[in-house]
Formats: sequence, structure tokens, C-alpha cells
Amino acid sequence: MTDRAPSECWLTDMDGVLVHEGQALPGAADFLQRLVDRERRFLVLTNNSIFTPRDLAARLQRSGLHVPEEAIWTSALATADFLAAQLPGGSAYVIGEAGLTTALHEAGYTITDTEPDYVVLGETRTYSFEAITRAIRLVEDGARFIATNPDATGPSAEGSLPATGSVAALITKATGAEPYFVGKPNPMMFRSALNRIDGHSESTTMVGDRMDTDIVAGIEAGLDTVLVLTGSTRSEDVTRFPFRPGRVVDSIAQVIDLV
Repeated sequence: MTDRAPSECWLTDMDGVLVHEGQALPGAADFLQRLVDRERRFLVLTNNSIFTPRDLAARLQRSGLHVPEEAIWTSALATADFLAAQLPGGSAYVIGEAGLTTALHEAGYTITDTEPDYVVLGETRTYSFEAITRAIRLVEDGARFIATNPDATGPSAEGSLPATGSVAALITKATGAEPYFVGKPNPMMFRSALNRIDGHSESTTMVGDRMDTDIVAGIEAGLDTVLVLTGSTRSEDVTRFPFRPGRVVDSIAQVIDLV
């Protein structure tokens, strides 16, 4: 890690850093409390676009973690923020759940299946072949293709589930149109998060558990980075990547003293 001053702002991934399968990871509650005690501005980030910040705050509360909904930044919010800046008051055909449709509505977007400006693809528990077919035809007719995140699979108790990236690939294969992915590892998500808390890259640290999303996007956005080994990336995996986090620690418990 560089010798710069302690960060004024913190961005932290949620799954694999603060929680695992609905359970708070050791040190997570103390880390969040330290951020509050030191009056650090922070956001908890997730590529999951299914849930609204209110839903996620309630889920974290059940895990014993208190995170106000205004301190949660999802790929759905980042996508809505991006579209509102690109084309204010536009329209979209949406495949997704409440997290995405609510964010787009609140950003001033109209949701329609008739001549939309964009097709917006997010996470959903049940992908409809009919909805995907509609999306393909709208993209063929000129709608621009946006997806919340490129994650190909998501976890479940039974094993992997196809996620946004997999369905996006299906639409791309049918249309030849590549989507613009807003969520991690696009550093756009981090820049929109920094704007949300009036943060600056040179005084912000990103804590994540994935080298290929959290850490690479943090580096590209100019943030200091901390990799925790409680999620996707194992210690032996780190050297395989052509970039390095600022620091590698076993868990969020070891980040508390850095705040």
C-alpha cells in the first residue's frame, strides 16, 4: 500500500467481504462502526441488481450489520445514473427485478416495450424466453443495449446459476450487438459511487474479494485497493494477475486499523 494519508472515503464490496451466505463475516460490524466513529464517508457496493438499497439494508440488518440504505450502491443504481446522464428522460425495455426498475423510475425513465431508447438487462430470478426474444427484436430494431454487470454466473445453494453476463451473451449472439456493462469491473461504477459521496479517487480505498472485478476496477479508477481473502480470490491466485492490490489481508477484521 502506498504511503498516502488515511482515506477519507471507503468503498467496500458486500458479498465475500462483509457477508457470506447471509452471515456477517468476523470483523465486518466493527469495520462499519469504525467508519462511522471516524466520520468516514462510505458506500457498500454490489453488482447485484435484483434488490433495492432498502431491501439490501434489511438483509444486512438480519446479518447483524447496520448499513443505512443511502450507503448502498448497486449496479442498478449505477446503470440508472449512467442512463440519466446519457439521455435524460429516456425510455427502456427492462429485463430485471425491483432493484433495477425502481432505480430507472427514480431516474426519470419510462419503462416500455414499444420503441424504447434502450434495452436494459439486469439480474432476475426467472429469465423469460419471451422477454429475451422481445429484447432481441428491440435491439435488432435499433434500441441500444445496456447490461448492469457482466457476471456470467451467480451462487445458489444448489450451485451456479446463469446470471446477467450469460443472458447478455445470448442476446449478443442473436443480434451481434455487444452490451455496455455499467457495473464492476467497469470503473464507471466506482466513479458514480464517488460522485454519490462527494469522494475523490486519491483519498478513497476500495475493499474487495475479487481481483478480476473489485481490484482491477479500483486500480483503473485510481483508488487504493485492499484484497480480502474471505471471498472469491485465494492467496495463491493473486500472483496470476498482471496487476497488484495495494494490500492483501486475510479478512475485513484486518482493515479496521487502516480506517
